Amino acid sequence: MLKLLCLLIFGSIPAFGERPIIGYVGGVVGIKVPKDTLSVSFNQTNQLLFNHTAIVALPLDLEDQSYLLSVEAKSGSQQIPFLVKAKNYPEQRLTIKNQKYVEPSTNDLERIRKEQEAMKNAYRHVSAIPTDLRPFLQPIDGTITSLFGFRRILNGLPRNPHSGLDIAAPLGTKIKTPAPGKVILTGDFFFNGNTILIDHGGGLITMVCHLDEIYVESNEELSRSSVIGTVGSTGRATGPHLHWSVSLQGHRIDPQSFMNTINSL
Repeated sequence: MLKLLCLLIFGSIPAFGERPIIGYVGGVVGIKVPKDTLSVSFNQTNQLLFNHTAIVALPLDLEDQSYLLSVEAKSGSQQIPFLVKAKNYPEQRLTIKNQKYVEPSTNDLERIRKEQEAMKNAYRHVSAIPTDLRPFLQPIDGTITSLFGFRRILNGLPRNPHSGLDIAAPLGTKIKTPAPGKVILTGDFFFNGNTILIDHGGGLITMVCHLDEIYVESNEELSRSSVIGTVGSTGRATGPHLHWSVSLQGHRIDPQSFMNTINSL
């Protein structure tokens, strides 16, 4: 019965003893592909290819079920099955003293709309696939106060799940780039405060928020561990900390999942 189910879902039966490829919503899954692979796609979107491995984003709204990764190689085409499983993210309740950050005014909502559009355009940016992603580093050392995916309750009101990693550190702590890249957007945003978005290539974009100072400008080329600014508490923040997000093919994913996957290759 199990073999028949595999046949119906995947079109082939996994070899005896072969472990299924499993990923969890909100993270990424690394799938080994042939060395002569030219491109890989999932849901009709090209995926990041690094060290003969497809790094596939698994957004929070992805259904937990079986999927196929499409591989185009010089030796031919194939589809690799993998399984996505649900993950239970905990709830986090926060109190924001400034009520305007919980229930913005009409003017603030218009500003927020424009800022969100600018960030969406930045997240759509796709440049050449990077070759120097490892090691992929956390921008600062500090205490992690909020994990990716936490279901946020602000002043008793439910909000979207947390889209990044919050790291508490002293005001003025220097922030470094996790990998080589190019600055594609900077600014002072309503919710995010002083913000930098960096394109690392292949649909991989990182963002750091709530900065006290920004040291870089748009279109500036960065090397790994370049100092780009300092920790602050601008925007909607309860104290000095860094909000760090990782986006892959336009989907916000768990920075720790991506970092662990890349660094293990």
